[in-house]
Amino acid sequence: KYSFIEIQLLTGRTHQIRCQLSNNKMPIKGDLKYGAKRSEKMGGIRLHAGKISLFHPDTKEYLEFFAEFPYEDNLWKAFINSYQQNHQTN
Repeated sequence: KYSFIEIQLLTGRTHQIRCQLSNNKMPIKGDLKYGAKRSEKMGGIRLHAGKISLFHPDTKEYLEFFAEFPYEDNLWKAFINSYQQNHQTN
């Protein structure tokens, strides 16, 4: 039913991910504005920024910020398992 994808953005354009996926007939789960058939029971959409990295504008220091998932259910658990399997280091 679902595909898990990891996206690296090069720009911060508003709704970039949502619009591009919708244009390719792959709306994000729960995203009614961009073509999902129904909303999420817990509200929101299934889009998660797990890591954001940037260079500080003044110090030029490289910074990384990580975020936990908003809640755990079977779909998030399946994504986490899939992510871990695809990012194992040998």
